Amino acid sequence: MDRGEMDVSIVIPTKNGEEYLDRVLDMVFRQETQYSYEVICVDSGSGDETIPIIRKYPCRLYQILPEEFGHGKTRNFGASKGSGTYIVFLTQDALPADTFWLQNLICAMEKDPDIAGGFGKHLPYPGCNIFDVRDLALHFDNFGREDTVYFLEDPKRYAQEEGYRHMLAFFSDNNACLRRSVWEQHPYKEVEFAEDQIWMKERIEAGYKKVYCPFAAVYHSHNYDSRTFYQRYYDEHKGLYQLHGYEISDSWIGLFPRWVRHVRMDAGYLRGLSISRKEKIKWMMYSIRRNYARYYGGYKGSRYHTYSPQKQKYLDEKLSQQYRQRKA
Repeated sequence: MDRGEMDVSIVIPTKNGEEYLDRVLDMVFRQETQYSYEVICVDSGSGDETIPIIRKYPCRLYQILPEEFGHGKTRNFGASKGSGTYIVFLTQDALPADTFWLQNLICAMEKDPDIAGGFGKHLPYPGCNIFDVRDLALHFDNFGREDTVYFLEDPKRYAQEEGYRHMLAFFSDNNACLRRSVWEQHPYKEVEFAEDQIWMKERIEAGYKKVYCPFAAVYHSHNYDSRTFYQRYYDEHKGLYQLHGYEISDSWIGLFPRWVRHVRMDAGYLRGLSISRKEKIKWMMYSIRRNYARYYGGYKGSRYHTYSPQKQKYLDEKLSQQYRQRKA
């Protein structure tokens, strides 16, 4: 393997990240690994204690204006400032689960020189809502219980099966690694959302491989209220349409049976839990609100391409977390 000055460049975009960042950086600098690594933070206008926290650690700090932030653009900038053979992306709220996170992630990358990128497992933080505890486990366990390499084995299936396309394209740069030699030829695109999945989809289609490493886990979860879920799914499904041409429904009427099915699924899950009736009622009401936000927000986002420029601008100003992040 041709190595740079460092084995690994860890890049962390930050913005008002004081809640978790101290713990994240502390764990990053306690990694037990054979690989040399540097940590690069790119801050886009924090107004809290983020900058003093970063300066407590031997990080390289770069500061940009809020309007200069972009998910792909900012990560490209941070990666360009490093020399590592591998580029690891973390977010300010993704806490490595142990001191072997980095070692395990890079070892997985070294299994095959055709691996363009790898990603690790997400675990729920203590106190995470019970539906995300379930969903995170189901989602990541679906990729395997051991290091698992994926590539486009079946072009016919890829063309015909949406789930297979989603499986191969999924990539989360909350906790991910890119091979620098591949990134230098194919940097992230400057898009509003899903820059990581767009990048991996194109690499898979070009013949590269990806690896999932369950042993490189981070704590990463959110307890969003229903309005924030609505905004999140609006942005997410804008990205999914760009990525796969996926629309959650071709009409708002079609959302109702989807919403009902998901609420019923949650009800069945709650029945199997050893919690009080009062707790079950509380979580059932949360499920009703959350799934309404999921499907209606997703519908708005996946239909974004059909709206006039004026309506797109209006919806972005009212609903998009990504829009507000750039304009903050």
